[in-house]
Amino acid sequence: MSYTNLIYHIIFRTRKSVEAIPIEHEDVLYRYIRGVVKEKGGVLYRVGGMPNHIHLCVQLPATLAVADFMRDLKTSASKFLNTKKELFSEFDGWGKSYCALSCSYSSKESVVEYIKKQKRHHLSCAFQDELQEILKENGVDYNDDYFLKE
Repeated sequence: MSYTNLIYHIIFRTRKSVEAIPIEHEDVLYRYIRGVVKEKGGVLYRVGGMPNHIHLCVQLPATLAVADFMRDLKTSASKFLNTKKELFSEFDGWGKSYCALSCSYSSKESVVEYIKKQKRHHLSCAFQDELQEILKENGVDYNDDYFLKE
């Protein structure tokens, strides 16, 4: 028997960071994402974000690679949003990349709290600055020349 507890803080954005997820309709998308996570055998501890990006705190089964999960989630959510054009008229797809960071069970609650406070956090911090800081804090290399260009 294998014992795993694979919890991730995942961040992804709309294509070109277009503000395509209106705050008044974000719950429609977040409920959909919750359903996708459940269908994949995962547990969604928190979803939240801003009109141009989403944060997830999610536990995935060991049989599901993060890359496969993100491909399926972004594809499925794109199709869903395109059926809801009256609510998400500015949506034109997701950015090519994503950020997925593992987190320990003991740090899960701090990630959940961080996601809960996204609206307040972004009163004083742009998405690009937030992501760069998160990457630096987690020792993830990135190239400034290509950062958020897609």
